[in-house]
Amino acid sequence: MVFLEKFVSETLGLTKFPPYLPTFYFSFLGFLFVHQVVAPTLSAKWFPDAYKGKGKVAQNNWLIHLVSQAHVLIVVPASLYVILTEAPGREEDKVYGWDNRAGYVHAIASGYFLWDSLDAIFNFIDPGFVVHGLACLAIYTMSFKPFVAYYGTRCLLWEASTFFLNNHWLLDKTGRTGTRLQLINGFFLLGTFFSVRMVYGGYISVQFLLILKQVWREIPLAYTLLYGLGNFILQGLNWFWFYKMIVALRKRFRGGPAVRLPGEDEIPTSVTPSIHNEEGTPS
Repeated sequence: MVFLEKFVSETLGLTKFPPYLPTFYFSFLGFLFVHQVVAPTLSAKWFPDAYKGKGKVAQNNWLIHLVSQAHVLIVVPASLYVILTEAPGREEDKVYGWDNRAGYVHAIASGYFLWDSLDAIFNFIDPGFVVHGLACLAIYTMSFKPFVAYYGTRCLLWEASTFFLNNHWLLDKTGRTGTRLQLINGFFLLGTFFSVRMVYGGYISVQFLLILKQVWREIPLAYTLLYGLGNFILQGLNWFWFYKMIVALRKRFRGGPAVRLPGEDEIPTSVTPSIHNEEGTPS
């Protein structure tokens, strides 16, 4: 344990990480337990037709949506609490500043993305999922340098739309496609997606790029590329996804030909994109 703490702090340079390693371990093991034990048990009992009658790949796809939902229900309220109660002085250093409570939230997110990465590797669907998990894991562990933890906490609020994204997917798989409940959920999905990812997310992204422009000479090139390019790609994809959501929902509720809503399986249940269909093959 001491060796690992020294490796993380001294070799990797993540000087703020050691005190949060227990939270990181607990988060990873907790999400793994939900994936392997809690979700399969409850799904087989409460949704036997939608879950038990499916193949292995489809069952795992069901389970990862439930783990994602658990992550959302934990990390979004926690992030919001940290943001609303943070000390005013944190605004003064958005690049290298640190908040101990934010450290716990980032450790939980890092544990989740470690689970997400391993699931993508062992239940290999396509390279996009592996890259997605590893990229998010890198972004949130690198915040313990510390580096732009101020923005990392705020970007976790994007996950608020994932709650309704998962609801939409589960309603489809339980035979509630096109129902009033799914329509209401669809309005909330579009509303939260637009507000937290595009309006608020766009505002945070512009702020972040301006800060990155000021300090890029002070940080490793890998940090500039990972955070800078990732920021551009995500914002562009958010607009693309939003357009596809509107088109898909309009066709679905007007009785048009079946169109896959981006949230069904095309947008992963996390921050970065990856595309797959129900059985896990590229769509």
